[in-house]
Amino acid sequence: MDYPNKKPLSWTWQALASKMKPGERSDLVLLKAFQNQGDLPPLTRSQLQRLMDEGFVTMNGQPLKAGKKIQAGATIEIQFPPPLPTELIPENRPLEILYEDEHLLVVNKPPGLTVHPSTTQMQGTLVHALLHHIQDLSGIGGVLRPGIVHRIDKNTSGALVITKNDKTHLKLSKIFSEHAIERAYWALCYGSPDVSASSRPTKIESLLGRSPTDRKKMSMSVKVGRPAISYYKKIKEFGHASKKPFASWLEVTLETGRTHQVRVHLTGLGNSILGDPVYGHPSQTQSKWQALPETVKAATLHLPGQALHARVLGFEHPITGKSLRFEAEPPAGFRDLLATLEQYG
Repeated sequence: MDYPNKKPLSWTWQALASKMKPGERSDLVLLKAFQNQGDLPPLTRSQLQRLMDEGFVTMNGQPLKAGKKIQAGATIEIQFPPPLPTELIPENRPLEILYEDEHLLVVNKPPGLTVHPSTTQMQGTLVHALLHHIQDLSGIGGVLRPGIVHRIDKNTSGALVITKNDKTHLKLSKIFSEHAIERAYWALCYGSPDVSASSRPTKIESLLGRSPTDRKKMSMSVKVGRPAISYYKKIKEFGHASKKPFASWLEVTLETGRTHQVRVHLTGLGNSILGDPVYGHPSQTQSKWQALPETVKAATLHLPGQALHARVLGFEHPITGKSLRFEAEPPAGFRDLLATLEQYG
C-alpha cells in the first residue's frame, strides 16, 4: 500500500451473522467482505492469509488465523503494515530489463537464478539484484519476497514482472488471480505429441497437487489439488526420416499458473522437457534418451536446467491501463539446443 504520512492503513469490519455461512473459514468471510468495499484496493486470499499468519488481523483485539471461525458481532481489524526493512544485502548483478516505469518493471530472468530468497538461500537471488537496481520494492509480498507477484522456476528462464509499490502489487495480483494475463512458454521436449504443427492449441486440464510419493514433485494424479489448465501447440518436430520424431518444439499457454504446471502437464502427455532434472531426466537405458543423436545429448547435458522459457508476458498496466506485451529472447543454452535440433527438422 501507499501510506499517507507513513501511517499504516487499517480496515475495520463488524461481522454480521447475515454475511456469513455456518462453518465458513475466516479468510473466506473476510475476503468477500473486503472485496465488497469499493474504495479499497484489491486483496488476494494468499495476501490475506500472510497478513493473518503475521498477526496483522485481529478479532476483538486477538490474533485471528485463517482456519478459525468468526463470531457473529465480532469486530475484525486488518492492518496493512508499511514495507518492512529487510536484512537482504543488495547484489550488483546484471539484469536484462525489458520495461521499467515508476510502478513496475519486467525482466528476462536467466536460467539458474532463484527468484526470491528462502530460509535455505539468503543470497544470490533475483531479489538481491533488484534491491541493488531499485530503491524501493513493494512490501506486501513479505520480507523475503518484495515486489514478487509471480514466480518462474530457478532453472526456467524468461519474462517476469516485479512491482515497485504496494498499490501496483495489489492491483497486478488481482489481474493474475482473474487470469487476465497472457503467458506463453517455449519448451523443447522428448518425442512429439500427436497434433499437427500450427494447429489450434490443444487443452490440458487436470488437478495439480503435491505428489503423494515425493513431496518435491507436483502431480496430476491427486484426489485433492488445484485446477490447472494449459494449452499447447506444436511449432516443429525433429527426427530422422521415416522414424518417429525424437524431440519437438512446443508453445504452451497458461490459463492458470500453478507450481511446475508446464513441466507436469507435458510429462503427463509423455513429452517431458529436455534437461528437466525432476520430471524429464532419463537414465542411459531409457528409450527416449537413446533415441537422441549424440549432438543433441551433448547440448541437453550443457543446459543449466530444463529447456523451458517464458517467452511471452502480456497484461494491462495496473495503474495506467495501457496494454503491455513482451517477448523475451531465450538464453544461450536454449538457443544452442534448438540450433542443434534444427539439423534434424
